[in-house]
Amino acid sequence: MAAGMRERGRVEEVMRKVETALLDGTWPAGTRLPAERVLAETYGVARNTVREATQRLAARGLLQSRRGAGVFVTEQLRSGIASPWRQLVADHPALREDILEFRRVLEGATAYFAALRADPQDLRRIRALLDQLESAREHDDKRAEADADAQLHEAIALASHNTMFLHLHTSVIGMLREHITTNGTGLREQDAEASDQLLLQHRTLCAAILARRPEEARTAMQAHIDYVRSRAE
Repeated sequence: MAAGMRERGRVEEVMRKVETALLDGTWPAGTRLPAERVLAETYGVARNTVREATQRLAARGLLQSRRGAGVFVTEQLRSGIASPWRQLVADHPALREDILEFRRVLEGATAYFAALRADPQDLRRIRALLDQLESAREHDDKRAEADADAQLHEAIALASHNTMFLHLHTSVIGMLREHITTNGTGLREQDAEASDQLLLQHRTLCAAILARRPEEARTAMQAHIDYVRSRAE
């Protein structure tokens, strides 16, 4: 039993090291990983341990084994597909701060331009999603709250009508949506008052956009992200 636990621990350790290499760009998408033997020597573990770790990462879509060719890094992390990010953020806490820092800059800008450029359809969508958030809060449905939260952030990005912001937001939309949903649900489950505070922040943000006050919209979005950052520490 103890030996099995130690082996699982070694597999998890190798997984974390490989993930770090994927995240920091050591092994970009399309890269062939070093041979199993080389990785085993590098990490000081048995080849079976490396094999198990890479198989688990392949099951999560981060790596792909090609018969006769080796193990390769997939496009998963760079394509905006959300599925790996929940686990990666959980396993690598430093990523949370990076994502929140990125969101503060990007979403502050999208809120600013949404207030300037939103068309009637954009405004209707934003109002409808705020209504959904209000309803979910009224029924204390934390999952529905988090989902409406994520969709509202997407709607604001679309309403910015800036091609580059849209491209950048779309390229990481899965990651951001996963992070917003995970983070929002987590805050709401930790503290009942958090749901009320988050709803108030979204009301303030949407009011500024609907009233076409760009500076207030940016400030409201950044205050919202700062609140999330403070509670995530």
